[in-house]
Amino acid sequence: MKDIIKVANTDNGITNEELQAIVDEVIKAHEEKPLKKILLLPPDFTRMHSGAGKITAMIYSKLKDSVQVDIMPALGTHEPMSKEQVDVFFEGVVSVDDIIPHRWREDVVKIGEVPASFVAEISEGLITEPVTIEINKRILDPSYDLIISIGQVVPHEVVGMANYTKNVLVGCGGKDTINQSHILGAVFGMERVMGKDHSPVRKVFDYAQEHFLNKLPLIYILTVTTASQDIVKFEGVFAGNTRKIFEEAVELSREKNLIWLDEPIQKAVVYLDPREFKSTWLGNKAIYRTRMAMADGGELIILAPEVRKFGEDDDIDKLIRKYGYKGRENTLTKYNENADLQENPSAAAHLIHGSSDGRFTITYAVKHLSREEVEGVGFKYMPYDEAEKMYKPEGIIDGYIEGSGEKYFYISNPALGLWSVTGK
Repeated sequence: MKDIIKVANTDNGITNEELQAIVDEVIKAHEEKPLKKILLLPPDFTRMHSGAGKITAMIYSKLKDSVQVDIMPALGTHEPMSKEQVDVFFEGVVSVDDIIPHRWREDVVKIGEVPASFVAEISEGLITEPVTIEINKRILDPSYDLIISIGQVVPHEVVGMANYTKNVLVGCGGKDTINQSHILGAVFGMERVMGKDHSPVRKVFDYAQEHFLNKLPLIYILTVTTASQDIVKFEGVFAGNTRKIFEEAVELSREKNLIWLDEPIQKAVVYLDPREFKSTWLGNKAIYRTRMAMADGGELIILAPEVRKFGEDDDIDKLIRKYGYKGRENTLTKYNENADLQENPSAAAHLIHGSSDGRFTITYAVKHLSREEVEGVGFKYMPYDEAEKMYKPEGIIDGYIEGSGEKYFYISNPALGLWSVTGK
């Protein structure tokens, strides 16, 4: 199909009518032979502000009466979506009974391997092992006439800019691919990749696209969004099966989702939406996305009303509790010494990402974890109700706030941006 690139031409973003027209054009481009069965790969509820739920609902509504439409959210290691999450994310159009869960440990097959020589070259010799490429076996089912991967391009701590092939290779990927890609990104250094396109992990995904995915009936619908007070604005929509649509989305996301500050933040307060963030595995975006803006000796307070565990996966939760967010060098030492971490490199990568390496303090304000649990993994602890009274006054908006004798920088959703200091 011909690439479709639509960028909002007003401050109100792309309208529902314009979005429906894009969906109609995508479907029409694939009607040379009648569609009988298609597979949709949207993200899950942790990408609530991606707009992908709305697009999925539009495609489903348009085709469900004439085509078998299967929907498999790209969960990665996350928990399956609840009925309530499905209802909200897909705007009541899709039922939880219509959802196929992706099981990252069981439902995958190996489709290839990125050579060790290639990995060593792109990682500057830091990783010298091949990367196994595994994806959900359903994606290889030849009965599908069309597979549509839907998701948001936004700065990301592992791959640089999220989505495109990541939605397939990680979101619908297997244990080895997830583990190996995450440790590659962590060892290379997330400050070196966040907000950029051609990271080592992205180059691995590009290799896989070229060598292992290019024969599939796979296309992408990518979004760039911003949000205010829970209202999502579509800044751009990019559809097709070429890398060009991703590159165009990257440029727009860098314009819309990178927030440049004149000076480092001495004190930041980041709120984690209770519907979206229930673990530090997800909630640590508050750390990843602000770390380049945080001052040395600064303070980061994370308001996390529904965070109640560390890992989304039970095995990874145990590893986080065991080893904690204790810094890059400590984690690498533990990784080299302990088989349980070596078997779960994505957990080791997460522990590296979730530490400030002592550069600034991190306080989790929670309701459902104890002081002992929070301090046990290396964070400071604050009761949520106390923190809310101090740092989340009614009507608060993003940016610098002055009150109670102190000044702090407030962020309402870390998943939608990347904060840094101009020139850094």
